Amino acid sequence: MNVLQNNVKVKAPGRAGKKAVEFDKRLKRMLRFPFFIFGIIVILFFLLVVVFGPVLTPYDPALPNPGYTLGEPTSDFLFGTDKFGRDVLTRVIYATRLDLMIALFVAVLSFSVGSLIGGIVGYYGGWLDKIVMRIVDVMFAFPSFILAMAITSALGDTVENVIIAIATAYTPYFIRLTRGEMLTVRTRQYADAAVSVGNPKWRVALVHLLPNSLTPSLVQMTLVSGWAILDAAGLAFLGLGITPPTAEWGVMVSEGAQRIITGEWWVWLYPGAAIVLAAFAFNLVGDGLRDVLTREEQ
Repeated sequence: MNVLQNNVKVKAPGRAGKKAVEFDKRLKRMLRFPFFIFGIIVILFFLLVVVFGPVLTPYDPALPNPGYTLGEPTSDFLFGTDKFGRDVLTRVIYATRLDLMIALFVAVLSFSVGSLIGGIVGYYGGWLDKIVMRIVDVMFAFPSFILAMAITSALGDTVENVIIAIATAYTPYFIRLTRGEMLTVRTRQYADAAVSVGNPKWRVALVHLLPNSLTPSLVQMTLVSGWAILDAAGLAFLGLGITPPTAEWGVMVSEGAQRIITGEWWVWLYPGAAIVLAAFAFNLVGDGLRDVLTREEQ
């Protein structure tokens, strides 16, 4: 019996197995936060609207219908119609696609540019670090929305320019976060080991250190997605971003604001609720990720 027991060899889990175990543990930690789960559900709902929404509505979001102007919500028009007779539900659905696209591109663009710059200046330091961080300090002197307003006014009111403007306003957040993490990880032993075996500094910075410096930036990325939705809607409301007749939540709220006094509440209520719900969901997901990752570090 002892011989049999001694001959039994327990195989250690491979690299893929360890990653699977770590993922399961992290997923279980996330599921302990109900607000995080709620945020994920809301975001998934919006994604389903993006994919299947246009199939479910028979109306054109831009086609006027003079016979149904400012109609109250009915069985035919669940969210009512606007001053041109366009179905508000259809426009909210099509606006979801545009606003989530803006949020995605803003988050990815600001994350990519900011993390790369922050990683480089954090690793090399010196005069480059001083110059970049002074520029970041100047940009932080202005509220992000004000900075986005100024850039949009200079570039124009196309969707691409709105994305560039908002992404530029939030890039300093990622520069500062990644730089701070890089200053920490570059002093660790595996960084010295990577240099000692002959790796060039740029490879050590980009391959070995930068991936380990991105945890706070990933959390910030989800928060920026929610802020981007608010900023895009705010720019459109002020007439500086996306303009009518494009179906966009901020444009719809701007058009509905003219109807508050006259009582057509449905024109602005539903797109406004979509803005609040989407931004709130992204912030809940970001807070949940931050709590989970903070506990792991502790």
